Amino acid sequence: MRTLSGSDIKLMIESASNNLQNNKKAINDLNVFPVPDGDTGTNMGLTFGAAATAAIAAEDTAGDILTVLAKASLRNARGNSGVILSQILRGVSKALEGKTEFTTEDLKDAAVCGRYTAYRAVMKPTEGTILTVIREGAEFAEQNYKNYDDAAQFFSEYIKACKESLEKTPEILPVLKQAGVVDAGGCGVVTLLEGAEYALKEGCAVALSEGAEPVSASAAAKDDIDTANIRYQYCTEFIIQKTSPDRQSNQFRAAISPKGDCMLVIDDEDIVKVHIHTNHPGFVMEQALKLGQLINIKVDNMKYQHNENIRSAEEPVEKKTEPLKKYGVVAVSAGAGLTEVFKSVNVDKVVEGGQTMNPSTQDLLDAVSEINAETVYILPNNKNIILAAEQVNEISDRNVIVIPTKNIPQGISAMLAFEPEADIETNTEAMNEMMLAVKCGQVTFAARDSAVGGMDIHEGDVMGMLGGEITELGSDINEVSEKLVDKMVDEDTALVTVYYGEDTDEKSAAELAAEIEKDHPSIDVSVVNGGQPVYYYMIAAE
Repeated sequence: MRTLSGSDIKLMIESASNNLQNNKKAINDLNVFPVPDGDTGTNMGLTFGAAATAAIAAEDTAGDILTVLAKASLRNARGNSGVILSQILRGVSKALEGKTEFTTEDLKDAAVCGRYTAYRAVMKPTEGTILTVIREGAEFAEQNYKNYDDAAQFFSEYIKACKESLEKTPEILPVLKQAGVVDAGGCGVVTLLEGAEYALKEGCAVALSEGAEPVSASAAAKDDIDTANIRYQYCTEFIIQKTSPDRQSNQFRAAISPKGDCMLVIDDEDIVKVHIHTNHPGFVMEQALKLGQLINIKVDNMKYQHNENIRSAEEPVEKKTEPLKKYGVVAVSAGAGLTEVFKSVNVDKVVEGGQTMNPSTQDLLDAVSEINAETVYILPNNKNIILAAEQVNEISDRNVIVIPTKNIPQGISAMLAFEPEADIETNTEAMNEMMLAVKCGQVTFAARDSAVGGMDIHEGDVMGMLGGEITELGSDINEVSEKLVDKMVDEDTALVTVYYGEDTDEKSAAELAAEIEKDHPSIDVSVVNGGQPVYYYMIAAE
């Protein structure tokens, strides 16, 4: 029986990453919607590339390498496709945790767990996508793994099943069939698998194409490099005296696992022995209190101990921190003008990003961590960032609430409903309601030829979009914008705000505003320099 070892896994990860980097443009071109976007190939490439770098640098067994890969992919996940990929890897790593080599049965378990975790992460799964590919691949694995003794051969047959599923995606999603393409996310997964298969067959990684970014063991993630390689600062130990012997520690174990390493949770009827290296001992103990009382508490600062051992010349300076405030807000935006707008409505931290470069989960986590608040709201302001934002609560010690804003005007409106003195439930409900009360129109250009909604779209065409759908097409920016506004306003509309971008000037925006006022004299129109890329105009109707 041939199994897969740690060295096999590292080579497969490197080869998979290289293959994805080589083909990310082709994957981007499969995107049906022609808007300039944080495309699938780019998002998956950034997500897996960063994770692969961390995994290749790990000096661990096969299962541990995949654990590193999964954790790094979650932190670096970008866009919906990157988040779903990170969840697949998370499931795979759970199935293979602690194993030194993988059999055909192990690979089957990995495929099944990857499918389960990914589907669970998506509130409304859409078939004909990456989810279908991994589901049908897992079904093949479940039905056929006993027919193979060679794990590498079984892996190749599993890939064939995934490719067959990918080829059927246009029959499931009509929009793919109309465009004559397969699903981009599914293609990304198959591309990764084919790169891994190449390593097994050829004994080396896929060669990078010219200009592609390599994965290097020496380029480990910066946040994994610390004093004396100490990633988690506090060695935390204590015993929980259960309030009831019936209370199980499974939920506690799951809650603290993402917060550190070297974890031991030993459940012995009346007590639970806990050991973990973490940066958040307070969080760990708060979770433990749900089981019972804490005794024999011991928290050692390993970083401080190391510095004391080397007796550095400079005395460490303890920073004074202000008391936690009740709320903080992070908003995703691009453009100096829009950043100022968000600051004017009391957003604490603006993360640069948006359509062409989706911020990662780590980017959002860093922003949350910089805000000295008990509860932090995140406004993604882009539908392709919502999933990445929703992962932050899993790896943050703060209470993180995502208001699922899909565009900038929704984010601004949500902030207008925010009340610093209100309770969490009231604020969350009010922000969600206000978000839905604004209509947002967007005017941009077609990044590629496409056929959407019965329209033949050519690269460079000016497109007007409402509710995420292309409703107007033309060659003149202001003419398309006027037609778009006509569709947006109704008898209840009192205000239209025009945010003009970096590829439009104030004069053109003022001319557009004048035409809107002429056509709709009862509506107030304001013009704001948003400075946003990609979109000539973002238009809000309230």
